[in-house]
Amino acid sequence: MKYLNHKVLDPTTPGKVGVLITNLGSPDAAERGALRRYLKQFLSDPRVVEVPRLLWSLILNGIILNVRPGRSAAAYRSVWTDDGSPLMVHTRAQAEGLRALLQERYGEEVIVEFAMRYGSPAIDAVVEGMLERGVNRLLVMPLYPQYSAATSGSTFDALAAHFCQRRDMPALRFRRDYHDHEDYIGALALKIQQYQAEHGVPDKLVFSYHGVPQRYCDNGDPYYAQCQHTTQLVVDVLDLPDDSYMTCFQSRFGREPWLQPYLDETLKSLPGEGVKSVQVICPGFSADCLETLEEVAVENRDYFLEAGGESFGYIPCLNADAEHLSALAQLAGEDLPGWVVGKFE
Repeated sequence: MKYLNHKVLDPTTPGKVGVLITNLGSPDAAERGALRRYLKQFLSDPRVVEVPRLLWSLILNGIILNVRPGRSAAAYRSVWTDDGSPLMVHTRAQAEGLRALLQERYGEEVIVEFAMRYGSPAIDAVVEGMLERGVNRLLVMPLYPQYSAATSGSTFDALAAHFCQRRDMPALRFRRDYHDHEDYIGALALKIQQYQAEHGVPDKLVFSYHGVPQRYCDNGDPYYAQCQHTTQLVVDVLDLPDDSYMTCFQSRFGREPWLQPYLDETLKSLPGEGVKSVQVICPGFSADCLETLEEVAVENRDYFLEAGGESFGYIPCLNADAEHLSALAQLAGEDLPGWVVGKFE
């Protein structure tokens, strides 16, 4: 095996501590070519699509990558900003805010960066840059509150693939999930309270999580159970009546059964059941992105209103809210004792 050449740290110095937050990623531009490159990388991940490789290669390259990039590019254009995709903008702001909090607490020896599992900035490039700056203790925090092999598991795969090419690797800590962390739950509850203080209380509060094929959870993925647990913990904090909320799953792809109930079908049916106002929050998304801003706040809003609903509200993700940054700093702080010598309280 050929290993990467890299600078050797002086073993007599403690080195630096690195904190890397990661998210899924987005294309470099809202254009067909950029979407094709992004989707090819994303949908080629065997953690994301668990289908025999040869069969899937034929479907992906023969059909999907010839049809979907154009449609996805149009959707991305509807939410694109002057600074790039919303996910990129929010994740960068999260890294900057977390860096400020951790350096205030521990000093500049803590280096905080962000990377994307697919697209740029790539995990391997960002990690290598951190190591070149002297990081020899690395905490990786995927910003997926609920664990799935397709998200957090895939992120670990990318890290392992990079470190397989290095003779020397840092001490590594990996945050698997934080679906039940008190500060994360508190930030979600506060977000709902603040939104409803301004917009009122709906007939139904809908917790919408990104779906995965039902088969993944049947085979042992804890994602569904963790989503349900997050909902229940927020409901307990807010003391909501049983008939005032529900959990749904969005963004299904393909023909096989995914986690249910499906968000789109649910929103189409609720007006016929007497539910005239809904608010939707997406606790599984740490930052607003195409799936929240276009799929939920526009597409699914239209489904509800066209079916006879009267009021639809989308509650934004936690993004770089102060309470969210504080929760992320607390999560990082729980993994840093012993690494930040003399600084941890």
